[in-house]
Amino acid sequence: MTEIQGEATGSVDREELARFAKLGDAWWDLEGPQRALHKLNPTRIRYLRNLFCSHFADGDTPRDRRAEKPLKNLRIVDLGCGGGLLAEPLAALGATVTGADPSQENIDAARRHAAISGRELDYRAVTAEALAASGESFDIVLAMEVLEHVADVKGFLTAAAALVRPGGLLVGATLNRTLKSYALAIVGAEYVLRWVEPGTHDWRKFLRPYELLTPLQAAGLREIDRAGIVYHPIADEWRLSGDTDVNYMIALERPIA
Repeated sequence: MTEIQGEATGSVDREELARFAKLGDAWWDLEGPQRALHKLNPTRIRYLRNLFCSHFADGDTPRDRRAEKPLKNLRIVDLGCGGGLLAEPLAALGATVTGADPSQENIDAARRHAAISGRELDYRAVTAEALAASGESFDIVLAMEVLEHVADVKGFLTAAAALVRPGGLLVGATLNRTLKSYALAIVGAEYVLRWVEPGTHDWRKFLRPYELLTPLQAAGLREIDRAGIVYHPIADEWRLSGDTDVNYMIALERPIA
């Protein structure tokens, strides 16, 4: 079983950690065990790029989402970064990205791929709680497709919120706990389509939006955006939607006092 780095924490689920730690370089195999996440990646990156360009000016200049490096000068931390599937493309858009994951194996895989692609990222084998305890802060904190895999959601989100600077954003993405998500994300995705290994998700750990929002609002953040993501089988692609019954993203801001 993988060694947990950083301070001891109640948010790390050791069984979940071991499941993802064994992926190694298969994180980046487009037809491998994370192929569903690779398929999802363009949609969530597009959403994040547009959100960040709208929210953050570059000095006195509005950001151009069509620019080559639209996220330059923004500091992002990707909590539960795994093999770097989201962190690396955001770095390619000009952001200064820290990828944090409690699994040393995941961090090693992320570093190997970054070295091959020539991207500069700050990958750390550390828990969210340990990172928050260090006193660091970021423009953007990401908790994407990780919340349904942690043992203590409230503790994890409280630590994540502590990392958001005034005026900064936190974006969480997860699965809603509905009958529809059980049918599509568990039965359909795992047992019929075999997009991911059966048992990858526990429907009981899916989060209704208010369960994500409550600890973040208690930590001083306020919601500014919400979007669903739905799969279109004919086009074989994921698209943004108002339907949050299965996959959804919520963005929150820490107001400037």
